[in-house]
Amino acid sequence: MSNSYDCCNYAAFFSIQRYVGSLIKLRRTAKPFEAALGSASVRRAYHFFATTNPMNLFASNAQLDHARQIITQYKLGKFDPNMTVDELWRAKNLYDSAYHPDTGEKMFILGRMSAQVPCNMLITGGMLTFYQRFHHVLFFHWLNQSFNAIVNYTNRSGTHKQDDATLLKSYCAATTGAVTCALGANHLISKIKNAPPMLARLVPFAAIAIANAINIPMMRNKEFTSGIPVEDAAGRTIGFSTAAPYYAIPEVVISRVGMAVPNMVLGPLLFTRFARANWYRSWMAAPLQTIICGFMLAFSTPLCCALFPQKSSLPVELLEKPLKEQILKLPDAPTTVYFNKGL
Repeated sequence: MSNSYDCCNYAAFFSIQRYVGSLIKLRRTAKPFEAALGSASVRRAYHFFATTNPMNLFASNAQLDHARQIITQYKLGKFDPNMTVDELWRAKNLYDSAYHPDTGEKMFILGRMSAQVPCNMLITGGMLTFYQRFHHVLFFHWLNQSFNAIVNYTNRSGTHKQDDATLLKSYCAATTGAVTCALGANHLISKIKNAPPMLARLVPFAAIAIANAINIPMMRNKEFTSGIPVEDAAGRTIGFSTAAPYYAIPEVVISRVGMAVPNMVLGPLLFTRFARANWYRSWMAAPLQTIICGFMLAFSTPLCCALFPQKSSLPVELLEKPLKEQILKLPDAPTTVYFNKGL
């Protein structure tokens, strides 16, 4: 169960009523199930549709602790013989949604990826509706970066914790960057004669993209100095790599910006069409934009989380020299290492 997409999970998808005791047999017959489920990207999408489901937020602490107990015991080869694969599958999805993959700690509820849709739909709906006045821009970008800071820190890779000073610097830099971009772009657009209204509606997206490029690397900057734990194929930690963050963090930035494209680029286009309808009233702007954002985020969040493997791989040859030499001295030295890139 150390891998989120291991053989028993694929088999479980098609073999809901089997008992966990038959999983050894299921592992031996996993290839047909893998083929039926599709490519690695499709399997990751299934996984993230389950773990980013906002309904996971309603799980009680007792349910989360029970799911953790099931998964922890299963990793040790212990399980209730009367438990079905479906029950194991549900426990794993719940566990993955609430516990950090490296530390095993229960994540703060607003930092979980299952909180992305409900929280982001409210924040983004506000940014897209109130994007012209200074105090509106300031408030919603401050709120968005506050939320992003929580998410970025909660979903960091590895076990390293940032000090308070670094967290404050990251938070201030991202918020300043987003607000400066939004206000600067609004000012430039106001100077353009006959500028299309849609141009102003796209300013929040540009601000968010810039803020993500600032916030995520700064929130996780300790990984560049202390490294990300890397593992062999068996899941054993064999060192900490300062090269891995250079591959992990850009992928996270791309995924986060990708999540915002449908609701912050396509959303305003769709809203413009609705705003021309006879039934539209001005008071509908905020709720309508929020609903549009929620619908699009429900798909873009899991799909963009699945763009890259969460458990990324890197050839040993690309690691920093000291770690590479350390690994090559190991008996049966691996040629590839694996690490959690974060979300």
